[in-house]
Amino acid sequence: MYCYLRTLWFDEAGQDVAEYSVMLAVILVIVVATVRLIGSNAGNVFSNVGSAIQ
Repeated sequence: MYCYLRTLWFDEAGQDVAEYSVMLAVILVIVVATVRLIGSNAGNVFSNVGSAIQ
């Protein structure tokens, strides 16, 4: 296991994996923040529409 991790650490292809994982983490943070922001606003909009219909 140690040899495998050492190979990944010094291998050039390992850098690509690290870069992609960082990009994926940043994209996930942006998506989660956007969904939370839109989710709370969407709930308010649906509540207002429901109240206006009644």
